[in-house]
Amino acid sequence: MIVDLKRLQTLLFVLCIISLQCKRNNSNGPVSISIKALDGLKFDKVRFNVKPGSKVSLTFENVSDMPHNMVITSPGAREKVVSAGLQLEGKGPEMNFIPAMDEVLWSIPVLSPGQSKSINFVAPSETGVYPYVCTYPGHGFTMFGEMHVTMDEDSAQEEKNDSAANKPKISENPHPYPLTPPYLYHVFIDGATPASIAVALPNQISYCWDAGTCSLRFAWKGDFLDMSDIWEGHFDASAKILGDIFFTDNTAFPIRLNPGSNPGVKYKGYRLVDRYPEFHYQVDGVDVYELITSKADSLGLVREFRIPNANKPVWYYVNADDAMKYEFSAGAFDKNKLKLSAAEAKKFTVTMTSYHLAYKMKD
Repeated sequence: MIVDLKRLQTLLFVLCIISLQCKRNNSNGPVSISIKALDGLKFDKVRFNVKPGSKVSLTFENVSDMPHNMVITSPGAREKVVSAGLQLEGKGPEMNFIPAMDEVLWSIPVLSPGQSKSINFVAPSETGVYPYVCTYPGHGFTMFGEMHVTMDEDSAQEEKNDSAANKPKISENPHPYPLTPPYLYHVFIDGATPASIAVALPNQISYCWDAGTCSLRFAWKGDFLDMSDIWEGHFDASAKILGDIFFTDNTAFPIRLNPGSNPGVKYKGYRLVDRYPEFHYQVDGVDVYELITSKADSLGLVREFRIPNANKPVWYYVNADDAMKYEFSAGAFDKNKLKLSAAEAKKFTVTMTSYHLAYKMKD
């Protein structure tokens, strides 16, 4: 068989051109980024990197047990966007809790557990750090990460899902930068129901509020929580308290409209007031609002209650013989219960000082 050398050379040249063109087209393809929402108000990836002006294909998957959205903001605008989302109030659900503002660059609407959605966009031409955050109520001050727009060849790379080196080590550093109290997590903690909400306060004071029982379960002093088992995906994992527990509620229920019987309670949710959660629940069908802060001297808690529709006396019970000093803004205290008139119950505070913490401070 006679081979035409000139034709063979031409064919090889054409194949080479086609191969180079294919590589060029592939290199211009989008950078694929996959991010998951995990239990405990956490993204599985707290940072990723892209080049300025690059095409990005972002897939967001909700594998947690609650709804989440994802919003990418302009540099430094995360808290502003989160606060604006909270101000949507009744319009929030129809807007997916995503405020209409210039600082919102791209977004994925609220996804229920098990759902996923992808968006495509072109990364900003200006280098910098562009936060991404879940603006669902109560999530935005803890659930966030960073998109780094950079020319760094080593860091601006396509995600490789089959590479173990690129899997997020979520137990090492839960956030891209330190959190400032107050902030909260929806977690499971031993001694409370799965509907627990753990809140970190200033002065290294923390507490567990149980939405299942509508009550303050316990409070502690020191470090917040060890969440590593939850973040690593262990089945039936629970968060571990790292501090010293100084209060545990042993009452059947602290607030009573009828002092001789245990009330019926129903959880209604919470809103953030200056980043502090104010819990809303009903006691025998009457609305109660509770906001908890730490004492300025770091020796306990201040519980602020509002019962705006109170129309008869209200009783507030405390633990019998516990190591706490109680002070009340209103009412008459006798033995282990406080009696408030309907007018006094509309707004009152209970200040709790731990003798244990006060004794340790003296040491």
